[in-house]
Amino acid sequence: MSVLEMKVPSPGESISEVEIAQWLVSDGDYVFKDQTIAEVDSDKATLELPAEQSGLITLKAAEGDVVRVGQVVCLIDTSAAAPEGKPEAPKTEEKTEEVKLAPVSDKTSNPNPDPIKKEISYASGTPSVAAAKIMAENGLSSTQVNGSGKDGRITKQDVVTAMSAGFSTSDAQTWGGSRKQNREKMSMLRRKIAERLVSVKNETAMLTTFNEVDMKPIMDLRAKYKDAFAKHHEVNLGFMSFFTKAVTEALNLFPTVNGQIDGNEIIFHDYADIGIAVSSPKGLMVPVVRNAEQMSLAEIEREIKRLAIKARDGKITPDDMSGGTFTITNGGVFGSMLSTPIINPPQSAILGMHNIVERPVAVNGQVEIRPIMYVALSYDHRIIDGKESVGFLVKVKEMLENPERMLFGSKDPHAVLLGL
Repeated sequence: MSVLEMKVPSPGESISEVEIAQWLVSDGDYVFKDQTIAEVDSDKATLELPAEQSGLITLKAAEGDVVRVGQVVCLIDTSAAAPEGKPEAPKTEEKTEEVKLAPVSDKTSNPNPDPIKKEISYASGTPSVAAAKIMAENGLSSTQVNGSGKDGRITKQDVVTAMSAGFSTSDAQTWGGSRKQNREKMSMLRRKIAERLVSVKNETAMLTTFNEVDMKPIMDLRAKYKDAFAKHHEVNLGFMSFFTKAVTEALNLFPTVNGQIDGNEIIFHDYADIGIAVSSPKGLMVPVVRNAEQMSLAEIEREIKRLAIKARDGKITPDDMSGGTFTITNGGVFGSMLSTPIINPPQSAILGMHNIVERPVAVNGQVEIRPIMYVALSYDHRIIDGKESVGFLVKVKEMLENPERMLFGSKDPHAVLLGL
């Protein structure tokens, strides 16, 4: 008998242990090489654990166990033969998960069908393992999600799509009327987020300053060029690229906002790695757009889209989320009017975007209705003074209200034209 010991691989440099979030196979199952057999949570992301070889699996750790990097979590008997009639599992996550099978009646004239070629049928509305987990975490039932998988099976992507589209009040989960309680262990990722948020409040002199931005110039620009932009660059033109570009230009003028404290020293960065907070089924993730200061609007949009898809699909890695120098978070997509975002350590500042609401404002002595967004900058007052924080936010506001300035950095384009 040849037995392979599967050890926990290192998800990243600073990670020494992970938690077994979910086994996707049972003890004694036959698994195939590269089949996803488990999901593991680190303090930064959820990762998939693929089988290194084919064979019978013996589990050596239970769901919820915290295991060290390099620790053996299962054994695979590579000398075992695959069960007769069991087709090799596909290597994609959605097709390697265990599901409830519906009985299949064979009405063909062939009395001895080839079991290997016999198709498997799933009960309509049956969620896959990954889909069932997300549905349980968000209180969803199978009646709220349309399955697009084989025979109506609900896939992970179906749940994500349904959550993105929202639910009507008639679909919303109602109170059961009982006095029951349900306890669930916090994931390692959630526990780490909690620790970091508390440490920020306790260890930084956090302060927030606010301003408002007239979004009409950008909205007019988008309305005029969005179709041509999408056709030429094959990516949609959103608000986030404008904000990212405005932030990088403002950071160049106020480098302390882009810095961080290291002991008794301040680290200044000659680049802008911008963290973009995105919502995922696992919670809030902050992947980083590297060297955003050198990117065009189209390049920023492509990178944000790429990272958001990875976060949505649970493919985000610790490397994708490490090393940011400044963060942007958009609570406006959920309807937030105003908030005080918490700094993402070890960074020193974070910009909060909010929803766009038509408000009466004074324009050239006249009251007009304009689409206004409130913005908030939370910053560490230990290294960022009020003058710098306010100046930074005003500069972001100026460039958003005058998008043409992004072509010339923070300078007035007319002044550049006149050589002033």
